[in-house]
Amino acid sequence: MKKQSGLLITLSRRQVLRLAAAWAALGGGLASCGAAADAAGQPSPGAKTMPTRIIPSSREALPVIGLGTYRGFDVGPGSADYARLPGVLDALFAAGGTVIDSSPMYGLAERSVGELLSARHPRPRAFIATKVWTSGREAGIRQMNDSFRLLQTDVIDLMQIHNLLDWRTHLPTLRDLKAAGRIRYIGVTHYSASAYDALESVLNTTPLDFLQINYALDDRTAEKRLLPLARDKGVAVICNTPFGGGGLLRRLGSTPLPAWAGEVGAVSWAQLALKFILANPAITCGIPGTGNPNNMAQNAAAASGPALTPAQVRELIALA
Repeated sequence: MKKQSGLLITLSRRQVLRLAAAWAALGGGLASCGAAADAAGQPSPGAKTMPTRIIPSSREALPVIGLGTYRGFDVGPGSADYARLPGVLDALFAAGGTVIDSSPMYGLAERSVGELLSARHPRPRAFIATKVWTSGREAGIRQMNDSFRLLQTDVIDLMQIHNLLDWRTHLPTLRDLKAAGRIRYIGVTHYSASAYDALESVLNTTPLDFLQINYALDDRTAEKRLLPLARDKGVAVICNTPFGGGGLLRRLGSTPLPAWAGEVGAVSWAQLALKFILANPAITCGIPGTGNPNNMAQNAAAASGPALTPAQVRELIALA
């Protein structure tokens, strides 16, 4: 029995051998960089309770609104934008959220997340997701090693193969790391409907914990086959573009909110867009990106209040 950064792991002899192999592949083991982000930990004092949905592969409950770090967290210390980021995390945690999604492709984002979480004592509970996005086994190992170091954690909750790039090569490494307790879940991502055929093939042939895809009021192709397939296969789904890349909110900005918006607790189109994705039972969590504390608080508030009715969903689709 081995306790590692807050995560209790029971290892069989076979898993011990796989652990040794995985650590050797990662250059003799990853340096300890701080407390692990264990989503099974206790919430921060005073935090609200956010609605959750179940990760099918584990039955773990995951808060339904998280934080995407693309652009917003790609800023350096000393800048005005960086100075706002602690407030973004405050808003996420205060609302009961835990999911923080990042990537090596997001510039300084992984480093910002790691620094800001580790600056808090104790380090707050968070569900950390990141990605591997490169070709070749050794290149993937190096990139994931960097992610552990930048995020300052021994355990990453979710490692995703981004855009399916060289996924067959990376998957065995991810499985070894999961068996070793270094990552908790394995997933794949994409942001384009042009990849849905490939994603369907992977879901039909490969056991996975998570799928991260694009889905929004004005980007509903995933409803046809991919979301139902993920639900049938027991794969949790993270929605990475709940605002349709930003164009959706710009278009709707001059349109009055539906008369019933207040009845579901929505005061903005952003909140209605998030309530729309959550109206689909296949969606486990939405991760709108922001570097603005007020926007994070408003996004998280979309998780509360009544769910949309089918009639309200249809009305939003017509308006979009």
